[in-house]
Amino acid sequence: MMSAAAKMGRVEADITVIGGGLVGLAVALGLQDRGLRVAVVDEGDLALRASRGNFGLVWVQGKGDTCPAYARLSRRSARLWGDFAAGLQASTGIDVQLTQRGGLFICLEQDELQKRVEMLESMRRQHDGDYPFEVLDPAALRDKEPAVGSTVAGATWGPEDGHVNPLLLMRAMVQRFLDAGGQLLTDGPVERIESHNGAFRLQGAGWARETGRVVLAAGLGNKSLAAQVGLNAPLEPNRGQVLIAERVQPLLNYPNGHVRQTAEGTIQCGDSKEDVGFDCGTTTEVEAAIAARAIRMFPALEQVRLVRSWGALRVMTPDGYPIYQQSESHPGAYLVTCHSGVTLAAVHAGPIADWIAGENNAGELELEVFHGDRF
Repeated sequence: MMSAAAKMGRVEADITVIGGGLVGLAVALGLQDRGLRVAVVDEGDLALRASRGNFGLVWVQGKGDTCPAYARLSRRSARLWGDFAAGLQASTGIDVQLTQRGGLFICLEQDELQKRVEMLESMRRQHDGDYPFEVLDPAALRDKEPAVGSTVAGATWGPEDGHVNPLLLMRAMVQRFLDAGGQLLTDGPVERIESHNGAFRLQGAGWARETGRVVLAAGLGNKSLAAQVGLNAPLEPNRGQVLIAERVQPLLNYPNGHVRQTAEGTIQCGDSKEDVGFDCGTTTEVEAAIAARAIRMFPALEQVRLVRSWGALRVMTPDGYPIYQQSESHPGAYLVTCHSGVTLAAVHAGPIADWIAGENNAGELELEVFHGDRF
């Protein structure tokens, strides 16, 4: 909780991250690892928290089909994830339940499968053959997932894919941040950013504070904040609804883009994409469609009881790819925004934190591809 002195003054930190979701916390942990004193300003429990509403996938397959740099970034993060998860467990004792044994994208119809294969083959050409995937016919798919339905067309298999428990991930990241001396300030959203004398003044309802540098990682809130420091973040919400079914005996061997089984045995179904503004509710029509697809993929789910559902808002740019950029008009202000906070967490805590800390790997990250100026 923010102290009285912090509400109207300066908190001792080298850099302040606005946003305490998975994106902001990953960057904050990386900056701590580089010896910086870090504060995180977070809106609190009323925030539109994509970090607590997501599917938990560490996913490579198919990401970046129209942006090779994003495909490379996703694969790099996936490779870093093992060390990232191990570091969290070593420092907090929390196992985030990372598994990276591969993942499936199951297609119900033949034309769906054909289009997906064409897309992945195009990606393989873009990366000079270095893009691993397999195409599975129904028999080969059943070898990997015996519970799959008899009417599916097949699947694509990505050996680099995996999943984690996003709630345990969030808990571990918060605990590690605090244990390392981080300041987590939760008196509400930042409403205004002003720069003067090489520093930044952050203001909210009834509070203000100064900081030397600032990272904008506030999800959908970045749209208004970025403009205040000369950056462009044309972000819009996109809703995804999620169904959670009761715990059952092991049924699924691998995660896929629509259904996964957690380490505790619960079944998670989702992947709706809805342009409904800032409505994070649920609808019977969409939930029914999600359930019907899941049952066709895995008929045994028809006998499994649903226990809860929710809606959450993705943070989407017009092309779906991240924005990473330092402001030219306000040096020391950085924008970090994406809709793949789980997949990219390891790269945010690693190379992106290096870039913000001033280490010379910006070219390696291909950051110019991800500037907001592209819109």
